[in-house]
Amino acid sequence: MRVSVTKAAMQKTAHLSPLPSTEGRGKAWILREARDPSQHAIVVIIISILAVTARLVLINQPYVDHWSWRQSDVAAIAQNFSGFRFAYPQIDWAGNAAGYVGTEFPILPFIAAVCYKFAGQHEWIGRIQAVILFAVSLPFFFLLVREIFGSTAAVWATFFYCFAPLNVFAGRSFMPDVPSLSFAIVGLCFFLRWVRNAAVFKEQRLRQSSKFSGDGWEAVIPWVVSALAISMSLLIKITSIVILAPILYLAVGRLCQTPGVSQNEADGNRATWTGGSPDRASGSERVKRATIPGVILFAAIVLVPSAIWYWHAYQTAQKFYPHHFFGAGGVRIESFSWYWHIAQHTLVSSLTLVLSAIALVGLFVPQSRDRRYPHLFHWWLAAMIAFITLVGYGNRHLWYQLPLVPIAAAFAGAACAFIASKISSISVKQTLLSAPSGLPKIGLSQAGLPASRALSVLLASSFVISAFWYVQPFYQSSAAQLRDAGLELKKVTPPDALIVSADMGDPTMLYYAERKGWHFPERDGIYNGTPDDSEQAIENLERLRRGGATHFVFTRNTFWWMRSYPEFAADLTNNATLIEATPQFQIYELLPPAR
Repeated sequence: MRVSVTKAAMQKTAHLSPLPSTEGRGKAWILREARDPSQHAIVVIIISILAVTARLVLINQPYVDHWSWRQSDVAAIAQNFSGFRFAYPQIDWAGNAAGYVGTEFPILPFIAAVCYKFAGQHEWIGRIQAVILFAVSLPFFFLLVREIFGSTAAVWATFFYCFAPLNVFAGRSFMPDVPSLSFAIVGLCFFLRWVRNAAVFKEQRLRQSSKFSGDGWEAVIPWVVSALAISMSLLIKITSIVILAPILYLAVGRLCQTPGVSQNEADGNRATWTGGSPDRASGSERVKRATIPGVILFAAIVLVPSAIWYWHAYQTAQKFYPHHFFGAGGVRIESFSWYWHIAQHTLVSSLTLVLSAIALVGLFVPQSRDRRYPHLFHWWLAAMIAFITLVGYGNRHLWYQLPLVPIAAAFAGAACAFIASKISSISVKQTLLSAPSGLPKIGLSQAGLPASRALSVLLASSFVISAFWYVQPFYQSSAAQLRDAGLELKKVTPPDALIVSADMGDPTMLYYAERKGWHFPERDGIYNGTPDDSEQAIENLERLRRGGATHFVFTRNTFWWMRSYPEFAADLTNNATLIEATPQFQIYELLPPAR
């Protein structure tokens, strides 16, 4: 049995590669890919700095934008961490009850609560966590795409990932979605590294007849980091479980790998085992024995902590009023028109038409056999389509589609690299044909450069302009009147006041008032929508008044209730005193209920 280490030769069969081969048309592309990688690193660093800067714009903006209600809930949990009861997140809209709810692992609001102790309570403290973790994910996303599609594709993918409108806005919101996605990307990148390197180190230990670069820890460390990162991703947001689809793809690919060939493509070496077929069979068994236990233990590290936490969260929701488990009811298949609306919004507003169109091209770019695991992002996309279908009702929230951003960015990057290679190959052919015979064919690596640069500038500028256009509505205020009313309530009501808030289910008012209360109308603590009639509104308010409610608040978006429900308006006038009225809100002090 012999092991030899030889330099890996690139396949020259044109039909096996989605990009041009070394035969004529692809030479310019190969030369560009072989350039100093520091050039790509510089470009990615510049893109990253600009992306982080974009997310720092309005970093201290109050939680009044279109995602105000979700951020105010997270902020309220941070604000209510009195005594740091970590395992019992507490919201404001449960009236005089404790208000413990079942949520994702509350590490983000807990960190914010700790920071409040030193820096005071500011919106930027909550928002900056998403910015930091987004920045951490960037080099790993670049490396992940580079392993699958190449360096050129990785640069473009990083650019699209950084400036997609949905990711820009979510990447500075006090919500768990971007942090969870960031951990998932880091974990996926390290898992890919583990499955690629594990076999090499295993063969080194078993045969002891050839020296490979590195040692066993280089195989173990990526596995550990990946398991911890994916575990944290699922704890922070269980919907990130879709990342297990590409993880499964990598694990299955590793188990099905041909035992006679172990690749370390990072340094371009190929280790060829020249033993006979029995040796190959035993090698296959050794690969499986090396991989299967690692995958099983990996799954345990990833899934067990989440199972424990979410079981606790479910029990908390069952035990405490308002018996609410975040995300409950989202698993529901909807009508075709529902999904069509999600698709339109995602393709146009969340990603932009520019990114969506290019990603669609990249989806069908033929994959090269020179690169391992070329369908990783296809598996991730398939998992996301299944998730959107099954969790149809939950996907009414745009942030549920956030993982589509790195997926679309990766495919778009692959398309850009493919198109660039086509332009170069055509230009190379034209240069060869137009050059006088007998003269050396120089400058092939520069062929097509002006056209490629022009198209790159056009594409980048078109995407940035469309991204800027579609991201603006996310920042527009939809809850400023709720914040104003909350700040006024904080001034004019005692700390133990219980507020009935006609707020359309948005807890922003209660958060800024630093008061407890109820949405109005409510059913078992949950906002119950617009009242059917005056009778329902009167009954709901009277029940809350008997339950200890002290104040009632209208805001601008519910003023019309006074006109549409005249009997309710008369009852409120008889049982409450108007103490504050502005064009944005009206505050009533409720009279004590009759004994």
